[in-house]
Amino acid sequence: MKTIETTVAVAVPLRTAYDQWTQFETFPRFMSGVRRVRQQTCGVSVWVVGAGPLRQEFTVEILEQAPDSHLVWRTLGRGDLPRGEVRFRALADDSTEVGLRIELGGRNLAGVLGAVPGVAGRVLHRDLTRFRAFVEGLGEATAGWRGTIHDGHVQPGMPEEAKSPTPTWPMG
Repeated sequence: MKTIETTVAVAVPLRTAYDQWTQFETFPRFMSGVRRVRQQTCGVSVWVVGAGPLRQEFTVEILEQAPDSHLVWRTLGRGDLPRGEVRFRALADDSTEVGLRIELGGRNLAGVLGAVPGVAGRVLHRDLTRFRAFVEGLGEATAGWRGTIHDGHVQPGMPEEAKSPTPTWPMG
C-alpha cells in the first residue's frame, strides 16, 4: 500500500466545506477519475471510477464520520482498493483546511496510479484544488449530512438510509 496525502485551504467556512464534501454524488464534478457515485445508505455508496475506457465499480463504507471534523472510509469486498480519510480544520471564520489521505495498492486502477512515482500525489492534489474551486464557486453547500458514524454504524437518532425512492444523500 502507498499512502498519498495532500491539503488545501478553502475560502469558505468549516461547515460549508464539510457539508459539501458529504454530497458524494457531486464528486464527478471535481474528481477527475470519478465517473458516478450512488448513495445506498448513510454509510454506504457505490462508486464508478475510471480513466479512458477503463472502469471499475466498488462499494465504499464510511467507518467514522463526525460533522465538521472528519470522514474515514474503506472499500468493501477487496482489501486492495482505496481507503482513506478526509479531515477539516477551521483556519478562520471563512477559511478551512481540507486534508486528504488515501491508501492505494493492489492490481487495480488505483494501484497502477499509485505505482507511478509522483503521479497519484499530483492527481489527488489537483482534484482537491478542483474541490476548492467548486465549493468556493458555490459559496455555500448545496446540501449536507450532519450525522455521525462510529465503527461503520450510524449513531442513534440518525436515519439509517435515504427515504426517497430515488437514491440520494439525506438532506440534513
